[in-house]
Amino acid sequence: MKLTTITSYKGGVSKSTTAIHLATFLSIHGSVLLVDCDKNRTAIAWSERGNLPFKVLAEKAAYKVLSDYDFAIIDTPANPDSNDLKELADASDLLILPTLPDVVSLDPMLQTAENLKGTNYRALISIVPPKPNTDGLKLKAELKAADFPVFEAMIRRSIGFSKAALAGKPVRDLTGGDRLAWQDYEKLGSEVLEALGHE
Repeated sequence: MKLTTITSYKGGVSKSTTAIHLATFLSIHGSVLLVDCDKNRTAIAWSERGNLPFKVLAEKAAYKVLSDYDFAIIDTPANPDSNDLKELADASDLLILPTLPDVVSLDPMLQTAENLKGTNYRALISIVPPKPNTDGLKLKAELKAADFPVFEAMIRRSIGFSKAALAGKPVRDLTGGDRLAWQDYEKLGSEVLEALGHE
């Protein structure tokens, strides 16, 4: 079982959205359990409104069956306790740190990374404004210049995500322009499989 944790010291950075869409991608490659540790229960609510291609459970129920799955994704609460985070980090094969392309979101992500030294983590730039805005590309270049691990994939800002949440499905299952953001998660998913050493 490969365990991926998605975490941030700031809310509103698409943590739960990333958990749901990464789980959707990984479900093509094996059985997936998404563990919803967020107090808002965003992933559980999303799944209850429709049909997701993987299992979603709250943490107490999930930990009993974790080893039954090929992949597990943990969606942490925003601003997790640093001790809890370190424990999760030690147990995880990969940590994903979503951040928006702005300094208000970047600082908490850098603080999270400071507490995760010695673990396998990467930044994910999310809710990226469309061209001609270049904030996402600039941030990625700055992180790379500072030797900070960052995914090549960036997640675009899209109305499709709120439509998908309402329908209880991933954006992959929408139509037209609302589905375009799925391409970003396909790229991310491929990078995650590589980072997990999955054949």
